Amino acid sequence: MESGLTGRIALVTGASKGIGLAIAQGLAAEGVRLVMSSRSEARLREEADKLGAVAIPADVSRAEEIERLVAETVAQVGAPDVLVVNAGGPQPGSALAPDDAAWAAAVELTLMSAVRLARACLPGMRQRKWGRILHVTSTSVLVPIPNLVLSNALRPAVTAFAKTLSAEVAADGITVNCVAPGATDTERIRQLYPNAEALAAALAKIPAGRLATPAEVAAASVFLASVPAAMITGQTLVVDGGATGRV
Repeated sequence: MESGLTGRIALVTGASKGIGLAIAQGLAAEGVRLVMSSRSEARLREEADKLGAVAIPADVSRAEEIERLVAETVAQVGAPDVLVVNAGGPQPGSALAPDDAAWAAAVELTLMSAVRLARACLPGMRQRKWGRILHVTSTSVLVPIPNLVLSNALRPAVTAFAKTLSAEVAADGITVNCVAPGATDTERIRQLYPNAEALAAALAKIPAGRLATPAEVAAASVFLASVPAAMITGQTLVVDGGATGRV
């Protein structure tokens, strides 16, 4: 299948490692003009150089940083046709463990980054009558994950925002979707399951019997960004080896 993305401009956040990096790699393979962003400047520039991409470090939990990121993207490459919102996971914690400051920080990182990035990139997409917005969420939007209350609460909020926005911009040729990874072989999963016993228990809940790879999540993401996916909008594509299918 031809993606039709050659020459399009893509902005991927959280792109220095893990799923964000894999999505950037997948888009680069399709011939996009790629801008990569994350807070880890040295690592970001190293990975961007490998892909011939533009690296723009930014902290998307801050409104002014998002404004700068999009402005520099437009100035250096052009207005994004494809926006991949990948902000990383908020800190773990049981239902009542996070204090107000932790909740506020998680809202800025997980929810408001999605809102602000879309707000900044949509005018150009609407002008060109074409665009793709993709939010990387989690299977926590379907089934709460123990000890991840911030993700459990805020990623569904991102999904609801995406579904609402999708209906408002569909007539402009813009799709808005989510990809929801399950347990994926990244640094994040090693933090959540720090020993062999905990990881084995997690794997036992996955019918496929293994972790997803970042490249597999990226393949789903690149498809949703493609031209052939034009009639898919307001949806969540789950990549979890069948784990949530058991619920």
